[in-house]
Amino acid sequence: MNNLSKLYNTCKKSDSNFIIVVIKYLYYKIKGKAIVAHQNASIKGLKRITVDGILKVGVDYVGFSHRSDLTYLNINGHLEIKGNVSIGRGCRFDIGDQGLVKIGDGSYINPFTKVIIMHGLTIGTNCAVSWDCQFLDEDFHHLTYESKVDKDSPTIEIGNKVWIGSSVSIFKGTRVAHGCVVASNSVLKGNFPEENCLIVEAQHVLSSVM
Repeated sequence: MNNLSKLYNTCKKSDSNFIIVVIKYLYYKIKGKAIVAHQNASIKGLKRITVDGILKVGVDYVGFSHRSDLTYLNINGHLEIKGNVSIGRGCRFDIGDQGLVKIGDGSYINPFTKVIIMHGLTIGTNCAVSWDCQFLDEDFHHLTYESKVDKDSPTIEIGNKVWIGSSVSIFKGTRVAHGCVVASNSVLKGNFPEENCLIVEAQHVLSSVM
């Protein structure tokens, strides 16, 4: 009863339809998934999601989000939730056939963030991802030229207790160490191995193909 009361208060504050949220929760529970989802949350590929804890989708309160904002999880690969995790309203997930996304306990992703993963993304425990961010590990095109050097693994790895500011873009092959803060509007591509650092990065790499 206490859990239902908490859920009711959460739904009321975030302008979520309590009855629909409960019905959807019971449906997901029958399928073996502890998922609490907003009425405008759409999940494709439910059988490819594993939840060890509770996954909240679009039900947490954020003042600028609207009840009509659609959250869409398109899971063709695998999504692994390792504990209690919140995905904000208006987020878009596209996980490709070979993609694997792992999100650790206590982490949350704020509204309107895009997660487009064809290979791999790991977000550690107790991480905070602000709004309008993007995780992308694929170019979706192939460019060849003389002396081109093949890159390392395209997977993205975010350590534990990492805070990512609003409108940050993180591209393939990026590694962020534990405890780091990524400043708003940064563009990350590469390895950031030092822990507990402030990362302010706008990387533009120009290579001649002539």
